[in-house]
Amino acid sequence: MASIHLTTFIKAPVERVFDLCRNTTVYKKALEGRNESLSASAAGILVNAGDTITLSAKHLGKTRVITARVLEMNVPEKFVEEQVKGDLKSFRHEHYFKPVENGTLVIDLIEMEEPRDAVGGMLGKFFMKNYFEVLLNKRNALIKLYAESEKWRAVMG
Repeated sequence: MASIHLTTFIKAPVERVFDLCRNTTVYKKALEGRNESLSASAAGILVNAGDTITLSAKHLGKTRVITARVLEMNVPEKFVEEQVKGDLKSFRHEHYFKPVENGTLVIDLIEMEEPRDAVGGMLGKFFMKNYFEVLLNKRNALIKLYAESEKWRAVMG
């Protein structure tokens, strides 16, 4: 099992950061230029408890799909997604938001197991952790850019 623990400081109010982290438009922008796609069952652009998020990406010779359901939503402190269908043996992503004096700390905790197939199982242990760290860092940098400027208004409409 692989674990990821990322902490990102964003100089913006916790409510804005929380909403940008569950904003499907921002997540899709983070995937631009990559051979990946995202879809969600959310009624609007913000995912809520019960919604599903599906990430498709071509890796290790095949299209990998993870569908996660938002199991928990405690606005603006925490939300949790867990794989309900997909190529990985397991995947759980906990998002925590802590207001601090001059902004918000975003804490991402991921626990995951490698893909189920033989090739993915052998290579996934090395590849998947790095893949998700790069993706999360890119997403968090984009959220930081939007939250710390007026750009957040364009994607929250």
